[in-house]
Amino acid sequence: MIPKLTLQDSVKPIYHSFIEALARVGFSGDIESSYASRLAVATDNSVYQWIPQAVVFPRSTEDVALLTRLSQDPQYLSVSFSARGGGTGTNGQSLNDGLIVDLSRYMTGILELNVEESWVRVEAGLVKDKLNAALKLHGLFFSPELSTSNRATIGGMVNTDASGQGSLVYGKTSDHVLALTAILEDGSRLECAPQSGTLLQARLAQQDREGDIYRQLWATSRDLRPEIESTFPQLSRFLTGYDLKHVYDPETGSIDLSRLLCGSEGTLAFITEVKLSLDRIPTCRILVNVKYDSFESALRNAPVMLKAEALSVETVDSRVLELARQDIVWHAVRDLIADVPGKQVLGLNMVEFAGNDTSQSQLKVQALCQQLDAEMSRGESGIVGYQVCEDLASVEAIYAMRKKAVGLLGNTAGRKKPVAFTEDTAVPPEHLADYIMEFRALLDANNLSYGMFGHVDCGVLHVRPALDLCDPEQEVMLRKISDQVVALTAKYGGLMWGEHGRGFRSEYGPEFFGPTLFDELRKVKGAFDPHNRLNPGKICTPLDSTDVLVSVDAAKRGTFDRQIPEAVRDSFKDALDCNGNGLCFTFETSSPMCPSFKQTGDRRHSPKGRAGLMREWLRQLEARGVDALALEAAVMQGNLNLKELVERVRNSVTKRNGDYDFSHEVMEAMQGCLACKACSSQCPVKVDVPDFRARFMQLYYQRYLRPAQDYLVSTVESYAPLMARLPALMNFFLRQSWVKKITERSIGMVDVPLLSQPALQKKLAGHRATRFELAELELLSPAERSKTVLVVQDPFTSYYDAAVVHDLVLLIEKLGFRPLLVPFTPNGKPKHIKGFLRSFAETAAKSSRFLNRVYELGIPMVGPDPAMVLCYRDEYARALTDTRGPFEVLLFQEWLLSVLPQLPVSAGNLQEFYLFGHCTEKTANPSTHDDWVRIFRHFGATLNPVAVGCCGMAGTYGHAAKNLEDSRGIYALSWQPTLASLPYEQCLVSGYSCRSQVKRIDGRKLQHPLQALLGLQ
Repeated sequence: MIPKLTLQDSVKPIYHSFIEALARVGFSGDIESSYASRLAVATDNSVYQWIPQAVVFPRSTEDVALLTRLSQDPQYLSVSFSARGGGTGTNGQSLNDGLIVDLSRYMTGILELNVEESWVRVEAGLVKDKLNAALKLHGLFFSPELSTSNRATIGGMVNTDASGQGSLVYGKTSDHVLALTAILEDGSRLECAPQSGTLLQARLAQQDREGDIYRQLWATSRDLRPEIESTFPQLSRFLTGYDLKHVYDPETGSIDLSRLLCGSEGTLAFITEVKLSLDRIPTCRILVNVKYDSFESALRNAPVMLKAEALSVETVDSRVLELARQDIVWHAVRDLIADVPGKQVLGLNMVEFAGNDTSQSQLKVQALCQQLDAEMSRGESGIVGYQVCEDLASVEAIYAMRKKAVGLLGNTAGRKKPVAFTEDTAVPPEHLADYIMEFRALLDANNLSYGMFGHVDCGVLHVRPALDLCDPEQEVMLRKISDQVVALTAKYGGLMWGEHGRGFRSEYGPEFFGPTLFDELRKVKGAFDPHNRLNPGKICTPLDSTDVLVSVDAAKRGTFDRQIPEAVRDSFKDALDCNGNGLCFTFETSSPMCPSFKQTGDRRHSPKGRAGLMREWLRQLEARGVDALALEAAVMQGNLNLKELVERVRNSVTKRNGDYDFSHEVMEAMQGCLACKACSSQCPVKVDVPDFRARFMQLYYQRYLRPAQDYLVSTVESYAPLMARLPALMNFFLRQSWVKKITERSIGMVDVPLLSQPALQKKLAGHRATRFELAELELLSPAERSKTVLVVQDPFTSYYDAAVVHDLVLLIEKLGFRPLLVPFTPNGKPKHIKGFLRSFAETAAKSSRFLNRVYELGIPMVGPDPAMVLCYRDEYARALTDTRGPFEVLLFQEWLLSVLPQLPVSAGNLQEFYLFGHCTEKTANPSTHDDWVRIFRHFGATLNPVAVGCCGMAGTYGHAAKNLEDSRGIYALSWQPTLASLPYEQCLVSGYSCRSQVKRIDGRKLQHPLQALLGLQ
C-alpha cells in the first residue's frame, strides 16, 4: 500500500511567525505556505530548484510596503525576499529560499493611459501581451518583443531589462521606462525618474535611505566614469545588473534611478508600478525567410541582412527546425518555410521589415530579394531559397514558431536535454560567426549536442547544450562549459549574460568587472539594501557583508530528480521532462492550454505545477522505499481484500480529521485538471497531465476511499444504456428538486444531464442503420463495402444527445452511402479520467478485440464525438501497447474528406457558420479547422473557425459541485463573450460536453457541424 508522506521541508519558525504577523497587520493579499505552493515557485526556466519558505501575493503597492515595514522589526531581520513575476527566468533570478513575493496574481492593472503622449502606467504584474492587447485598440504597443511575451510580466521585464526581437530599432525595456515606483527594503516608497538641478540637490541632501542612494550613485557614476566606460562592453545588449553607464547623464548632470533598477533582478527594491513609453504599431510588416545549406552560412550572411535596413534578423538552426516540424506549431508555418526540392534547409534567417510607409518597406524587400537572387545564381552564401510573407497572420505564425524554439529544445529524445546556462552570450555582431564556430568546436570537443537560435542582428545567440543533469558527472560538465564560455566571450569582446540576466551566474561578476568597479557595485547594493535581504546572493552583496554570492553549482532540479530511479523517471517522463518553460502560464483566453490555471491564477493548477508536484511525490515515494512501478503493477494485477478495505477506511477517517499527507496536496492539484489534453500537444515538451494524473489517482486511492462520484462517472457506460430504455421515467426523477439535492449532497454532482427523448433506438426504429450483422457484412462485395459507413457510438451522444447520431445517419445516407450503427461498446474514457486504470485497460482490451474484428471488414468506422474517438488513438495506445491492433476510428470530418472528391460540389448559398472546436480535437488534430472549412466550402457554405479556449465542461468536470464556480468562470473567459457576439443559430460546436455547457449556462442548444451539413443537403 502507498505510504503516508509527511512534510519533508517545513517552514522555518521565523518565517512562520512573520507570515502570521503579516496577516494580523492588514496584508490584503494571499499568503500561502503549503508545500505544494512553495514547490510551484521553487523552479523557473532555469536548471535550478530552491524551495522558499512561503509565497505572498500582494494586491497593491501598499501591501508590498506593509510587508517590508513589518520586516524592520528586529526579530524579522533575517527574513529575505525575492520578487517574482511570470517565472520565465532562465538563470534562477527569482529563486530564493526565503519569502517569494509574487506580483503576477493581483497586481495586473493598467493604471493610466495617455494616447496623445504615447505612454502608459501599469502595475508590475501585468503580462506584456495582455498590455499590448489593450493598447492595440489605440494603435500603440510596448515594443520589446520577448519569446515569453504571453506570460512574462512588466515587472520581470524591468528587473531583467528584457529586449528580444527588434531591439536594434526598438531598444530594451530600460529605453522605454519613463518612471518607476519602487518599495525599498525599509518600506519607504521610491519614485524614480530623471533628477537634475535643484531636484537632484534636494535628493542628495536628504538624510534617509533615498538620500544615501543618491549620494552613492552621484559619487560612483561621476568619479569612476572612465572605468565604467572602459569596462562596460560596446554592445546593444550588456545586461550587467546595475547599469552604471546610463544611470548618470554627463550632458545634463541628471541621475535616473530607473536605469539602475532596470536589470537589477530584484536585488535593490520591489518594483510595483511602471510608466512606459509606447510606439505606434507599424502598418506594414514583411518577413523574408531566407533558407541556407548550413547554420554557419546563415550566421555569416547575417551582415548582408543588416545592411538591408531590416527591423530585425532572427536565426534558428537545423535542430530547432526539425523539432518544430514534429510540433503542432508546424501546421501553421509549413507552407511558409517550404522545403526546397533537392536541398536540405539547415539554417534559417527571418528578416523583418516594418514601418508605416508600405512602399518604402516594399522597396527594401525588393532590393534584398534581388541580392538574394544574385547570390543564389552565383552559388554564394549557402542560400538555397527564400520566401516572402506579406500578410500579418503569416508573419505572426513564423514568430510563434520562433518563440516556441526555447521550449521545443526540451522535447528532444533521450535523457540528455538542451538546458539553459550559456544561452544568452553576446558578442559584437561582426564577430558572431567566428565566435559561434569556436563555441561549436568547444561543445563538439566535449561530445555535446546542442540547439541554437537567437538575434544575430545584435550578436546574441541562444545556445543550449544537451545534458542529463540527473547524472552528477554531467553537472560537473555544466560547470566546466560555463567557465569555458565565460573565457570565450571575453576573448571576442562580449559577455556571458547578454540578455537573460545573471542569477546563479553572479559568481562571474567580480572577474568581469574587476575589484574596483565590482566594489562600487557592492556599495550601490549596500545603499539600497544594507542588510542584503532582497534576492540575496544575486549580482553582488553589500561591501561590508560577509555573505557569499550564489553559485553555478547550486542545487538543481536534477539534484532532486536523480533521487528517483531511472526506470521510474523513464516511465513518468511526461512529468520529468517539464523544463519550466512556462508556456502553460499564457494569459491568452483563446489558447486551449490549461483552463484551470487561467481561471485560478494558481500555478499549482498548471501543467508545470502539476509536473513539479508529481516529480516531488515520486521522489518522496522512493525516499520511503516504495517502488512506484512495482506498486502500479501490483494494482493492475490484484484485487481488493478486506484488510486493505479496512485500512482505507481508517486512513480516510484520519484524512477527514486533518491528518497531513503530502499526497493530499498533489491530489488537490490533480483534481483541478479538466483532462482536456491540450497540454499534451500545446506544451513544447508535451507534458501530458491527464496521463500521469490518472496514474497518480489510481495509486492514491490504494490508500484512501474513493468518493461516490468517481464510481458514478466511471460507470456511465454501464448504466446509460439501461436508463435509455425508459428515458421519460428517468428524466422525470432527474428533474425532481429532491433528487437534485440528494445528488449534490451525497454524490457531489450538479446539473446532471437528461437522457434524450425519444431515445436513439426509437428515433431510428425500422431504419436499416440499426441492422448490424457481422456475418452479413462479411458477404458484401468490395464495391458495397466502399459505399458503407459504420457509426461507432459513444455513451454521451447516443444516450444524451441522440439527435446528433440520428442526423449523422441521415447525412451519411443523403451523401449516397449506407450507414450502419455499430452496437454500443464501452470506450472506457470515463474510467481513465477517474484513474480506474485497471478497469480501463480491461475495457479497452475488450473494445479493441471487437473493433479489430469489425476493422477486418475494410469498412470505414466514424464517431461523432472527438474526445471519445481520439481516446482510441491516445489512451488506448498507451494502455494496450502492442495489443491494441490496427483498427481505426475516424473523426467524421476525416472520413468525409476522404470521399469528398466523389461528391458533387454545391453552388454557393451564402450561408455562413462559425465553428467552436473541442479542445482535445483541435490540439490533437491541428488540421481539424481547415478540414471543416474545406468541407463546408465544398457544399457551398462559409465556415469561420472561432479561436476560443476551453468551455469549462470537459466531460464531467463541470458537473462536479466543487467545480461549478470554476467551470462557469472558464466558460466566461472566452466562450460566453464570443457566442454573445455571434448569431447563435449559425454557431456550431463539435464536442458533446461543449454543447452541454452552452445549453446549461446560456440555455441554447447548438448544432454539431454535421447537423448543419445535413441542412445544406
